Amino acid sequence: MHPNRTVYIALAANLLIAIIKFISGTITRSTAMLSEGVHSLVDTANQLLLLLGIRLSKKTADAKRPFGYGKELYFWSFIVSLLIFAIGGSISIFQGISHLRHPVPPTDPFWNYIVLACSFLFDGGSLVVAIIDFRKVKGKKSWWTAVHQSKDPASFLVLFEDSAAVLGLAVVAIMLYLGHTLHNPYLDGVASLIVGVLLTIVSILLARESRSLLMGEGIATATQFKIRSIVENDEGVDKVLQIFSTYQSPEEVMLLLLVRFKERLETHEITDAIERIKEAIKKEFPFVHYIIITPGQ
Repeated sequence: MHPNRTVYIALAANLLIAIIKFISGTITRSTAMLSEGVHSLVDTANQLLLLLGIRLSKKTADAKRPFGYGKELYFWSFIVSLLIFAIGGSISIFQGISHLRHPVPPTDPFWNYIVLACSFLFDGGSLVVAIIDFRKVKGKKSWWTAVHQSKDPASFLVLFEDSAAVLGLAVVAIMLYLGHTLHNPYLDGVASLIVGVLLTIVSILLARESRSLLMGEGIATATQFKIRSIVENDEGVDKVLQIFSTYQSPEEVMLLLLVRFKERLETHEITDAIERIKEAIKKEFPFVHYIIITPGQ
């Protein structure tokens, strides 16, 4: 299974759906359908930016970035969350308000129903894949806890986007049916507003999580406890004074330990203890790539 299959599936689905929605929305003059087209187009751009972030984060460390380029993924994930609001949410809200001020009489919704059915099929399929993949990551944790603790934004960005897409489609379908049945042209604008608000909420949630990762999240408390135990079990160590850590990428952690070594140890003995500690930590936690151990008092 390709590690980024969720992103690629979402990209293909959103691109195809965006094209279909724009064609249908233009023909039927449905503002809600055009808003959904913008939504799918933004999602397509988001997948491309996410793939860009994944690719850049894999670059090898160099003199300019000695700790690697892992945070590129966090940066582009934050940009994606902003785009969902800046383009998807704001344009949908603007179109909704515009349509409420100048409503267009509803036309035959047949083609819109066809487009919505196809969109449900593609977005729903992408959402199912995203759910299956995220379940493998979350384990026994609750969904929100798993999202909050996840250090890989690619794993939950697509999940949030596809969920918003399916909910948005449901809203548009209901309002389209009611608008046609009740001959109410205002409901099309209401649907656009609801989609815009939905995208704004998703954007805020994603921006919050992406910002936290970009600012630098540390390892879990349980992991810190295990590392402290490993270090203090070494024969040359008296006590771990401080543990500092930050995720450079979903698979790379930088760890700084302030350690008080036992008295009367020679310099070479401290050096040997540091090497033993590094090997023991990396054996237990392979994702800890960078370890800095500083003697303290």
